[in-house]
Amino acid sequence: MQPVTTISSVRDMYRLLGLAGPQHPLIAVIHAEDVPTNIEAPSDRFLLNLYIIGFKTSGTGKFFYGRNAYDFQDGTLVFTAPGQVLAFDSDHLATPPGAGGWTILFHPDLLRHSSLGRSISDYSFFDYDINEALHVAEKEKKMLQELVNNISTEIGQNMDKHSQELIVHNLESILKYSKRYYDRQFYTRSNLNKDYLVRFEQYLKTYFASPELTEKGLPTVQQCGEALHMSGYYLSDLLKAETGKSAKEHIHLYLVDQAKNLLLGSTRSVSEIAYELGFGYPQHFSKLFKAQTGYSPSEYRNLN
Repeated sequence: MQPVTTISSVRDMYRLLGLAGPQHPLIAVIHAEDVPTNIEAPSDRFLLNLYIIGFKTSGTGKFFYGRNAYDFQDGTLVFTAPGQVLAFDSDHLATPPGAGGWTILFHPDLLRHSSLGRSISDYSFFDYDINEALHVAEKEKKMLQELVNNISTEIGQNMDKHSQELIVHNLESILKYSKRYYDRQFYTRSNLNKDYLVRFEQYLKTYFASPELTEKGLPTVQQCGEALHMSGYYLSDLLKAETGKSAKEHIHLYLVDQAKNLLLGSTRSVSEIAYELGFGYPQHFSKLFKAQTGYSPSEYRNLN
């Protein structure tokens, strides 16, 4: 297996790409045309301790993220969070002739003491698989480009007391618009999403009827996503856009529905039902059931 090269700072990335030192220690905007066409990298696999927003406007490329290969094509926006390992095939690590686009790199320290630092986890697309990229329309490209230009301008001029705030403000605007564009993408793929909803419900039905429920416990969101060949985060946001409820909420609702059937259709104790539904501790089952229904399992059984 190839060794992994750790990229812990913006400066590390600049060294890798053969660029002069960055103008700001915590954030950079790199344009595709500024990257050399030939790069001698120490490896093809990189552990990135930076946030990355990458946009491709022309040309093609391929890289690997987790277990998936992704063709990085015209008009796609990709997000990665710190701690991810990316692998580039050797033919596409450097910038191919004619390629366009931009990449924003920023260190988590940039967001310290800012509202974005507290809300960055709300932008779940940083944890999507790479093949779940955002496909951007022409007018959306222009909107994003304006915000990127604002960041570049702030980085390139003399820093003052407003610089950090304005950089983070424009960065947050990019994320807010991207969230809107992802919602648009979910909406335009509604027919396909309905198919995923049916498959998700079928997976829950099969899982709850299998020995895995008692052996392994409730299915996780990530587990459900993998069963449908997508990230758990993407599945959850897809379901939220389609139904108004996250994947976790769907799992809990299905669980409660099964629990109600067992409570009213058998004389088994609450503890026995809890174990049958994959809970190691009956009190955890009772707590979840009450949170969903307003009644404890025993109260629900007695009322009905």
